[in-house]
Amino acid sequence: MRVFCSVGAGRLLKVLFFVMSAGVGLSLAFVGSDPVWATENKPLVVRNDRGGELKKRLRQLSQLRQSGRPVEIRGGVCFSTCTMFLSLPQTCVLPRTTFGFHGPSSYGRPLAPKVFEEASHVIADHYPPALRRWYLETGRYRIRTLYRIRGAKLIELGVQAC
Repeated sequence: MRVFCSVGAGRLLKVLFFVMSAGVGLSLAFVGSDPVWATENKPLVVRNDRGGELKKRLRQLSQLRQSGRPVEIRGGVCFSTCTMFLSLPQTCVLPRTTFGFHGPSSYGRPLAPKVFEEASHVIADHYPPALRRWYLETGRYRIRTLYRIRGAKLIELGVQAC
């Protein structure tokens, strides 16, 4: 019997107790990352993340927000949806990391105006206030290229330094 687990350690232990007391053979496979108890205090270290799909990043951010797991952005670059880690209170950045910002698109193609507006605000809601204002006024209007900002500048805007 395989148990695919993305639940907390407490709930997992209850499942294990039930399965073992029922005399069922058991092998565990953890879907996603490490089991909860192995990552509770271990930081997620982000290195050279060039972004990705908005929906996937939103799911990841939700999981990190719930867990409170620290996030350290330590790579040379953090582009596109990677910059949304800045919304987590447990995130820190290195001054030398380069952050790349651009507006929402569909694989580099412009979105319909209403969709562009909605997606822009979803992204902006994941930035500290000063960065949010800049993004909505300027940053979101570049689609095929990036605005690059160093971690040192983000630290000046209130993002925590590692």
